[in-house]
Amino acid sequence: MQDIVVIGGGASGMAAAVSAARAGASVTILEHNDILGKKLLSTGNGRCNLTNLRIRSKDYRSDDPEFAGEFLEGFDSAPALEFLASVGIYTKCRGDYVYPLCDQASAVREAFDTELLRLGARVVTDCHAEHIRRTKGGFLINCQGQNKSFYASKVILAAGSKASDISGSDGSGYALAKELGHSLSPVVPALAPLVSDKKWFRKLAGIRTLAAVSLFVEGQFTAEDMGELQLTDYGISGIPVFQISRYAAKALRENKNVTVQIDFLPHIPKKELYRELHRRRELWGKCAAQKLLNTIFPSKLIPVLLAESGIERQVWAEKISEETWRKFADCCKCFEVPVSGTKPFSRAQVCAGGVKTAEVSPRTMESKLVKGLFLTGELLDIDGICGGYNLHFAWGSGIRAGQYAAAPYPQTNGL
Repeated sequence: MQDIVVIGGGASGMAAAVSAARAGASVTILEHNDILGKKLLSTGNGRCNLTNLRIRSKDYRSDDPEFAGEFLEGFDSAPALEFLASVGIYTKCRGDYVYPLCDQASAVREAFDTELLRLGARVVTDCHAEHIRRTKGGFLINCQGQNKSFYASKVILAAGSKASDISGSDGSGYALAKELGHSLSPVVPALAPLVSDKKWFRKLAGIRTLAAVSLFVEGQFTAEDMGELQLTDYGISGIPVFQISRYAAKALRENKNVTVQIDFLPHIPKKELYRELHRRRELWGKCAAQKLLNTIFPSKLIPVLLAESGIERQVWAEKISEETWRKFADCCKCFEVPVSGTKPFSRAQVCAGGVKTAEVSPRTMESKLVKGLFLTGELLDIDGICGGYNLHFAWGSGIRAGQYAAAPYPQTNGL
């Protein structure tokens, strides 16, 4: 019998296997794909945003808000960087964002491959864990692909979520957790684009512009962010949209009304904008309204803003009433987008929801329901904002699970 079987060879699974093997355990990783860390290759646009220098509990979301704070005690960016360095990954920073020195996610994956080989961990690829059950003294895991079963005294369930279009990101880990008695918070896409039924988005596709976005659920303010907004043929995307998307997805699942208000000029107060529009009207009143705005907004955006304000594009600026210009300023600062959905799980970076964290120890990652079972990473109901937070949780939860799974019983459970 293997001491520990790790189900899932993504970021948290590899970290767990390294940590457990370093502690002297015999470790086997069961991975659905043909290589470990396949999803890691697409993170950070292939550069792999490893962690963040400003790790704060408020940047994680969950139905159990206390979990992140307890987990982060003793695991900020310093121990994460120390662990990555021990695997041979040199790092650099862009602001607070931490990347591998070589800017290649593939090198991060290969570094873990090399360390696992050195430690003597067994890696079984093309192996899909289909069922798991508790046995006397351990666990029995039945697998597709290898057409065999694996026994373990302890199991680290690191099977990931349903996010991304990488093969194996199918949410099968949720079923395994449920087989062992765990319950789930509803799983929805997070860090994902938002979809709108407004037809004018087809005219706006390709625009990238600084903007502030505010999310409203049933008319109540829910979340906000600011950064480079991307307008697409289906709706809105970009980091500020990703940051608020989990709240939109949760609300949409409950059939609630969701809207986003966009401020296309977040650094210009509305009164200042109106004064500038008035000044332009006085100076260049015999210019068409669209021409008057070319130096303020992306050219493809102007006709839509004018139309939504009831202004003809070619009408002279001086013929537009002061009241209408005020309406235009309101539209620029509070452009309302009805949200009809999110892009699917395949287009999401992570998921919101998952195994309820109230059923897992934040100190050890051991199940409070099943002794010897540990759960890590995206499988759990905890998701971070963009900027390395989700990989930080993957490393940390994997390291803790590996350390405590490798420790002989009796051990401090942290329950």
